[in-house]
Amino acid sequence: MTTSPDLNAAGFDTLGLAQPLLKALADVGYETPSPIQAACIPPLLAGHDLLGEAQTGTGKTAAFALPLLQKIDLKRAVPQALILTPTRELAIQVAEALQKYAHHMPGFHVLPIYGGQSMVVQLRALSRGTHVIVGTPGRVMDHLERKSLVLNNLSMLVLDEADEMLRMGFIDDVKWILEHTPAERQTALFSATMPDVIRRVAREHLREPKEIKIRSATSTVVTTSQSYCQTHTGQKLEALTRILEVEDDFDAAIIFVRTKTATVELADKLEARGYSVAALNGDLTQGLREQVIERLKAGTIDIVVATDVAARGLDVARISHVINYDVPYDTEAYVHRIGRTGRAGRTGRAILFLAPREMYMLKLIERATKQKITALTMPTPGEVANRRVAQFTQQVVDIIKSEKLDFFFDVVRRMEGEQDIAAREIAAALAWLATRERPLQMPGASDHAPREAAPVAVPPAPTFERKPARAKTDESAPAAESRRERPAKEGRSDTPVKQRSFAPGTLARYRIEIGRNQGVLPKEIVGAIANEAGIAGKDIGQINLFDDYSSVELPAGLSADLMDILRRIRVRQFALKTRVMEPGEFVDTRPPRRAPPARDSKKPDWKKPAGAKPEWKKRER
Repeated sequence: MTTSPDLNAAGFDTLGLAQPLLKALADVGYETPSPIQAACIPPLLAGHDLLGEAQTGTGKTAAFALPLLQKIDLKRAVPQALILTPTRELAIQVAEALQKYAHHMPGFHVLPIYGGQSMVVQLRALSRGTHVIVGTPGRVMDHLERKSLVLNNLSMLVLDEADEMLRMGFIDDVKWILEHTPAERQTALFSATMPDVIRRVAREHLREPKEIKIRSATSTVVTTSQSYCQTHTGQKLEALTRILEVEDDFDAAIIFVRTKTATVELADKLEARGYSVAALNGDLTQGLREQVIERLKAGTIDIVVATDVAARGLDVARISHVINYDVPYDTEAYVHRIGRTGRAGRTGRAILFLAPREMYMLKLIERATKQKITALTMPTPGEVANRRVAQFTQQVVDIIKSEKLDFFFDVVRRMEGEQDIAAREIAAALAWLATRERPLQMPGASDHAPREAAPVAVPPAPTFERKPARAKTDESAPAAESRRERPAKEGRSDTPVKQRSFAPGTLARYRIEIGRNQGVLPKEIVGAIANEAGIAGKDIGQINLFDDYSSVELPAGLSADLMDILRRIRVRQFALKTRVMEPGEFVDTRPPRRAPPARDSKKPDWKKPAGAKPEWKKRER
């Protein structure tokens, strides 16, 4: 029997769900059920078996998770429900969803079990007791064979993405598991397609199932161009800021992260880099939320960092970019996210950050949006410099066209005469002053601006061979561009910082505001200075650690731009705030070195006659 979903369902409270579940749904911002949820929840609550044909991303996890949770007896810490998934990633995702929906069910335990995770960890968790198991077929079979998983009390079984399990060759394993479960269990099978093999499994193991077919809730997003950037966690912030710099037609953006804490942390980091940004999360009152949205509409902020829940219903015409800083849990959330741009016939831009372990989501999203998502590489420092120079040049041109500059002509002319400085030098100094907070040139870009070339072109950034620093850089410092030949280690900067060279000369002693009380090690100081400022280890002298500060010997007479970099470098979350130490400020508190003892003239002379063999050679034989 095939049923059609009630598309006009008023809310979850009409489906017969218990109050703890309704409260959890309200916490995460769910107001009305999706078609598959409205169609599946009532028959599953009534105890019927179910055969559901639904695409990934239609909300089917909640469709089976909510009835399953309502039937759990929290007093019995034994496996009462088993959910089989084709991949470990989906197993983790489903387990996290169950934990989220069971937020107001104290004592509830769900355990994901899958290959690649320590068997000892899983055995320990199983021995402590759990209510729901979410697992891949192979690892579930392993536990059943060794009797560490007992399904005698199983009341519900869910087969999620059955066609994927068929495609991956797990269908025989699934049948074996089904044969080792109680015959009176309730079974729900979900599949995006219904090949004959899946239907045979359903006929064999389901009892008079309700059949529900849902057309995919996602649709082609024709007005939004989509790209993805593969990057490691430690590089995401740097990749994000560089992409924001070079994106064309940027007006405003909404950046999606997974947690409320992450909205605040990322907003703070972007604000420190000069962006007008605000966080939007569930902790904000309705008044503050509306205030953020109004500021975005008015143009007083350009970026909002939000969670999925906080961004529900957000419709601001000027949003040109949606950036998935954290990959969404499912394709439905992705489609909802990028729906914040490209509305009412406008064009939009969607960018997705993916870690290597998250690349499996790419094909699912492409299938859901019916679009190819193009690869996007992190812009180089030279490309960012090009864009900054072009923007600065345009600002100068606009000012020349729109402002009266007679007074300033006189100022420059007077400086030329009184200070004997060329107008070109004055212009360069003024450009430096104007861009001091946002330098036109990033570390790693070319050292020289073009002379006779095109007015806004900057040569591509050169690359420099250098050994990676041993010390890990601080996470709050700007992350760096990955090397193309292999991925960077998380938390380590791999920006090709140009190795600076210094003429042989004296070293000066500099003070840095971090010491023993912060737990710093000399090698961390050396690594940070070498990695971020490009000063080679051979040019770094003695380091002395004190309680609240340290001193380090570096080449004397460092340039202002290099001193600025040294001031901003962070080690263990502390800015170095480097400055030259005043004469007499440094006092070496180390005890004087003891002179070597005089050789005792009475001791025998250890010299051997010519040709004699040493005693240790004889012993070695």
